[in-house]
Amino acid sequence: MDSEIAARADFSQIRYAQVWEDADILLQALDIQPGQVCLSIASAGDNALAMLSRSPERVIALDLSSAQLACLELRVAAYRELSHDELLILIGSQSGKDREALYQRCRKQLSGDVQQFWDRRSAAIRKGIGEAGRFERYFAIFRRYILPLIHHREQVNRLLKGGTLEQRQTFYQQDWDTWRWRALFRLFFSRFVMGLGRDPSFFKYVEGRVGDRILERTRYALTALDPAENPYLQWILTGQHLTALPYTLRPENFDAIRNNLDRLEWQCISLENFLDTVGENAINHYNLSDIFEYLSPDHYHQLLQRLVKAGRPGGRLAYWNMLVPRSRPAAMADQLQPLTELAQSLHAQDKAFFYSAFIVEEIIK
Repeated sequence: MDSEIAARADFSQIRYAQVWEDADILLQALDIQPGQVCLSIASAGDNALAMLSRSPERVIALDLSSAQLACLELRVAAYRELSHDELLILIGSQSGKDREALYQRCRKQLSGDVQQFWDRRSAAIRKGIGEAGRFERYFAIFRRYILPLIHHREQVNRLLKGGTLEQRQTFYQQDWDTWRWRALFRLFFSRFVMGLGRDPSFFKYVEGRVGDRILERTRYALTALDPAENPYLQWILTGQHLTALPYTLRPENFDAIRNNLDRLEWQCISLENFLDTVGENAINHYNLSDIFEYLSPDHYHQLLQRLVKAGRPGGRLAYWNMLVPRSRPAAMADQLQPLTELAQSLHAQDKAFFYSAFIVEEIIK
């Protein structure tokens, strides 16, 4: 079974220099136990690393893009060679002028091809590797050129201070939610403009007005959730993590990840082709990112069948919907059980707020 998206999208560059999916809810959804085998879409590597903190037997990270796997490999080297504070500087979460020196310390841990990949990107290293992706550059354009047309820096700082639910709602209604905010937001996060940050082919199965849907999720993030505790929002608006860090970068998780790095492996291969190499009952849990919304319904259903076949009873699949609804078809009711209440509860906590749904399904067979 060939990969549908591999034939349509360009995977030669860093598309995501960070994983824009909340590992806090992912880990609660999967409930990984020591000794289990997990499979993760790699992307920049953050969530595959987060899964290591639960001491599984193995985490297998897959990606079609060697550039994405270069991001993961550099992170692995950084966990091995750097202190926690140095890791934050290399990523760009904190300010620092010695990123090139930090990279050189990590470089000896990299394979030859990945050394060459990052040696050619010294400017990206100086800025912080968390800013090196096309998606992050898209947010940087919004932050530098669009946001100042809407709100002054003082208003952004006030937003990011958070406060009580009542204070957040009042500030949003009275100070933040202006006509200029709504108009420019809808324009910048339209299907066409977002294609500059993601690949336009990712929108093949999207219907409806993209900007309106993301605007509503953003309103939720700025009011129902606390911006002072949201690292994704803080990076979008400031280019750093101010008062919150994603799971993988928090100091309390650093040693648990570092101590389990030898349990992580990665391959540049499609999920479909990887499943050709494994037998039945091989995988406990799957982190599938949002890959299904890039697939036709038929291809998605076929892939679900193969994931269940390779999975173990009681194992779980977790994945996000951003703009295209995807969930287990009724025809697979005897193979996959939706954990709807759990998924909805976790989605209400999702700090990576632009996703419209979070799906958790348990293997029955």
